Amino acid sequence: MSEMSFEQMLEESLKTIRNGEVVEGTVIDVKPDEIILNIGYKSDGIITRNEYTNEPNVDLTTVVSVGDTMEAKVVKVNDGEGQVLLSYKRLAAEKGNKRLEEAFENQEVLTAKVAQVLAGGLSVVVDETRVFIPASLVSDVYEKDLTKYDGQEIEFVITEFNPRRRRIIGDRKQLLLAKKEEMQKELFARIKVGDVVEGTVKNVTDFGAFIDLGGADGLLHISEISWGRVENPKKVFKVGDVVKTFIKDINGNKIALSMKFEDQNPWNNAAEKYAVGNVVTGKVARMTDFGAFVELEPGVDALLHVSQISKDHIEKPSDVLQVGQEVTAKVVDFNAEDKKISLSIKALTAPQPEEKAEEPEEDADVVSVDIDAVIAAEKEE
Repeated sequence: MSEMSFEQMLEESLKTIRNGEVVEGTVIDVKPDEIILNIGYKSDGIITRNEYTNEPNVDLTTVVSVGDTMEAKVVKVNDGEGQVLLSYKRLAAEKGNKRLEEAFENQEVLTAKVAQVLAGGLSVVVDETRVFIPASLVSDVYEKDLTKYDGQEIEFVITEFNPRRRRIIGDRKQLLLAKKEEMQKELFARIKVGDVVEGTVKNVTDFGAFIDLGGADGLLHISEISWGRVENPKKVFKVGDVVKTFIKDINGNKIALSMKFEDQNPWNNAAEKYAVGNVVTGKVARMTDFGAFVELEPGVDALLHVSQISKDHIEKPSDVLQVGQEVTAKVVDFNAEDKKISLSIKALTAPQPEEKAEEPEEDADVVSVDIDAVIAAEKEE
C-alpha cells in the first residue's frame, strides 16, 4: 500500500463523524470478542461482541476475517480510550426492520431459525431483529412442548409490525392451515370409496384411531380395526404407526376407514370349517344369563346356549364356565346369512340308557337283601 500524501493525511485529520452516522471500514484485526476497523478516521473503530450480534458467546474470529469490508453505526465517537465505538447489530436491526416492514406489507413468507424457545412461544431473528411467534400461532394443533423447534428453520408471515413498541408478531399457523387446505383438495380429488390408502396414526382414542392421510384425517373405528374383537385401540396402535387401510365411506370432508379387508374375512370358508356336526374348539369370550359366546377364531363367534352346556340343569353359564376357558363342542346349527353358529357340549355326550327309578323303601330300618343270592344258597344246602 502506497503512503498517503500530505493532502490525504490532512483530509483525514479534518474528517469528522457523528453519533448515529453509518460508516464503512476495513477489518484490520479480529479477536474472539471484538473487531477493529479502519474507518478512515483519526481513530480506529471498534465493534464489541455485544454490538455485533444478539447471540451469546459467538467467537468473532469465526465470522469475520481481516480485510473484510463492513458497515456499522457510530454509537460513540470517543469511547474513553480514543476509539470510535461502533455497532453492527443496530445497523442490521434497522435494515431488518425495513425488511420486515416490507414483508408485513406484502405478506411475504419468511424463513428464519428459532433462536429461543420461550414460555409463551418462539423467538426468531431476521437480520438481527427479533420476531415473536406466540405458542397459539406456532402450529395448527395444540402443542404443549415447543422445545422440538429450538434451532429449527421455520416459515412464517408477519401479522403485526410495530417496532416502536417492539412488537413484531409472526404467524406459522396460517401457513400450515393453507397448506393443509390445498392438500385436502388434492386428496379428495383423487380418492374414492374402496381405495386402499396408507397413513400415519395421528391420535388414538377409546373408540378408534385417527389416521393422517396427507391432507385429511380418516377415522378408523374400533369396530373396523379387525375381523376379531378389539378391546382397546390403544393396545393395537400408537401415535406414529404407519397403517394400511381402505376407504369405507366418504361423507363431505369426513372419511371412514377400515382394516377389515374382504380377502381376510374369516366367514369366507366358515361354512366348511363349521359345518353342522363338526367338533370345534374355542375360547369363552363373554357370557350372558342365557349362554356363552365362544370365539372359534378372530371374527367368528358361536353361541353355546345354557341348555347345551351340560345334561345337568345349569342356572347360568358362569356357574360352570369362565371367560378365557377353552371348550370343545359340536356345531348344531350354522346360518351363513346371519353369521350365526350354535354349539352344544351336551351333544358330545353319548346317550345313556334310561335308568329305572328306584322304589322308595317303605321301612328305612329294613336291611337291603339280595333275594336271588339267598335262594341260590339254600338250594346248595
